Amino acid sequence: MSNSVSTLNVLLYGEPIATITHVGHDRTLFAFTDDYVNDSVRPLLSLGFKDPLSNLITRFGVTQTKLMPFFSNLLPEASMRNYLAERAGVNPAREFFLLWALGQDLAGAITVVSADGESLPPNAKQEIELKSNDQAPMRFSLAGVQLKFSAVQYANGGLTIPATGKGGSWIVKLPSSRFEAVPENEYSMMELARRLGMDVPEIKLLPIEQIENIPKGIEKFGNSIFAIKRFDRVDGQAVHIEDFAQIFAVYPEDKYKKASMRNIAQVIGIEGQEQDMAEFIRRLVFNTLIGNADMHLKNWSMIYKDKRSASIAPAYDFVSTISYIADDSSALRISRSKKFSDFTLDELSHLAAKAMLPEKLVLDTAKQTVSAFHEVWAKEKNQLLLTKSMIDAIDKHVRTIPLR
Repeated sequence: MSNSVSTLNVLLYGEPIATITHVGHDRTLFAFTDDYVNDSVRPLLSLGFKDPLSNLITRFGVTQTKLMPFFSNLLPEASMRNYLAERAGVNPAREFFLLWALGQDLAGAITVVSADGESLPPNAKQEIELKSNDQAPMRFSLAGVQLKFSAVQYANGGLTIPATGKGGSWIVKLPSSRFEAVPENEYSMMELARRLGMDVPEIKLLPIEQIENIPKGIEKFGNSIFAIKRFDRVDGQAVHIEDFAQIFAVYPEDKYKKASMRNIAQVIGIEGQEQDMAEFIRRLVFNTLIGNADMHLKNWSMIYKDKRSASIAPAYDFVSTISYIADDSSALRISRSKKFSDFTLDELSHLAAKAMLPEKLVLDTAKQTVSAFHEVWAKEKNQLLLTKSMIDAIDKHVRTIPLR
């Protein structure tokens, strides 16, 4: 069976646009359909599939074991991947089969189904030998510390994690086995961002007993879950999104090291509008002030509300990580430096120049965000659902940020 040919159809908004074919020995080949290639008003799958002249890239190489980065980034990471792969009976490293198993509930407007309607082959779980040269430093990573699931909301406000099939319009994040009160931390940081004018989806902090079908024993790690409304699901319809690891064709394990905030800013400047640039700067400043050292490529996304035009997607994954692990650097280089202590107006001016953003917009937005943060934080920090140690850590950290 390992040498047999199997094909998955890739659907965008329910219409087939491409295939992924397993050609044996865990090698896969991606190809767009002729109809999609020849469609002059085709919906956008990814900015990463555009060449420098904005033409569709149509030639791709064969990948081994992993899928190409765009699809690899649709799959869960770390403990979440292992958990779901075990439930599906799939080797978590064999990405073609994992995508086959999970393809009905992916981020954005993509679904992936077997071309022939066949079931997963019995050898999908077979072991393979993997060689890893990943030397990435240990960091606080949400992918590594929380299980998160797509959930369906009941009429009474409770949520359930479906046992099989499609998920729902909410994402629920369970307590961490490693760090205290991560759901409370994220809820507080996201609510604080909303009060500062950022685009934050509807969020909830719910007692864990209001969530059905969670993994057994998880309640011993905390009493609450963080829930966020999916912004890629609106009125029962899928809205397409992609993260910046997909845009830059970077595998998940390289999400900390293959691009910078400046690179993200440049894409937003080219593809988005002035309000998208301002929103990016607000979030960049805010996450620096709260000490979020985990804003990697997968924590920034673009959304395609009209299927073709890009804008910055709503905010997600805002956590004060310095409350758990002391860190003097952001996940990505800003323009010249990762150091929080180098986050100055001069650094933002450099980012604006290199990313071709309007300098006045960048600096004015940064100053306004800093001023608003200090005002709101002073008034409301003790009303947020944070422990004293979290508040103290943020207070100490903020004093080290030179941007005023």
